[in-house]
Amino acid sequence: MANKLTFNPKQVSKRLLSALPDRGRDVLTKRFGLDDNDRFTLDAIGKEYGITRERVRQIENAALAAIRKADTYEKQAETFEELRNAINALGAVVSEDELLSALAKDDTTKNHILFFLVLADPFTKEKEDGAFKQRWITDAEIASRVQSALKKLTSGITRDALIPENELVSTFLDMLEDIAEDYRTEDVARRWLSLSKEIGRNPLGEWGYADSPSVSASSIKDYAFLIIRREGNPMHFSEVARAIEETFGKKAHTATCHNELIKDDRFVLVGRGLYALKDWGYVPGVVQDVIKEILKKHGPLTRDEIIDFVMKERYVKPNTIIVNLQNPKKFTRDAKGRYSVAR
Repeated sequence: MANKLTFNPKQVSKRLLSALPDRGRDVLTKRFGLDDNDRFTLDAIGKEYGITRERVRQIENAALAAIRKADTYEKQAETFEELRNAINALGAVVSEDELLSALAKDDTTKNHILFFLVLADPFTKEKEDGAFKQRWITDAEIASRVQSALKKLTSGITRDALIPENELVSTFLDMLEDIAEDYRTEDVARRWLSLSKEIGRNPLGEWGYADSPSVSASSIKDYAFLIIRREGNPMHFSEVARAIEETFGKKAHTATCHNELIKDDRFVLVGRGLYALKDWGYVPGVVQDVIKEILKKHGPLTRDEIIDFVMKERYVKPNTIIVNLQNPKKFTRDAKGRYSVAR
């Protein structure tokens, strides 16, 4: 939701641009999309004027410099101060996308605010890099501490981890205990976390590495993983499909869901249509494979012991386990009634 600004961005831009000759005003208007949503490239403006893109860049920079020297710029000091205070309230270092969304509802107004950010002295732009998104800064010291804490936080997260948001926010704020109390809020912390390109938030509010399918969920099987993980118990594929539609608003056909789960090694079929997560320790394969793994791990076992172990791995009837044990090519039975894997 956009924060309320007391000034009219379009009117402020009009006053600032009035200090320029026609071509300088036209270049800035096109570059920043101040008349409509479209922001022109240097090449597009160059073709219109019959000049090189580098010459357009020179005109743009000269026009910005001319505005900064004009009386109209000085008269907008309160406007820029209000904008600076708004950014400070958002955390003093904010990703460009989140900042513009917080301050404006429509794209044209966002373009005017971006024009002010580029133009005015209180604002510093940091370009996107491998670790962080493009961002705007009003306090360099805070930005440095936040970015250092984000790097430390990220380095402590394992590749497959999914961390509840409240837990991650708490850990992050502990790392920033020397930051002024005004900034030590959950909203600001979440905004700072969103600066990172390395970690991200999934649709269930859990954080992990941004390139993990559990965070950047985009397929039925990714959504299914999140659903079953949230449930904490095996689920029938029809229940999974229904939960995907109810939770994420994604169309999930029951048959498609079943086909996706059975092909993905993150899931284990543990009963008639029931799927669990491999991460929970379930052994992949049919009942016979499960028995083999149990005997390899524990050594010779009685029939009842095997049934007990298998029932923890598979939702099957005891008779199904007993039938599998009768295969002499797969299992042998000693004089004490204990079964082993046939050699």
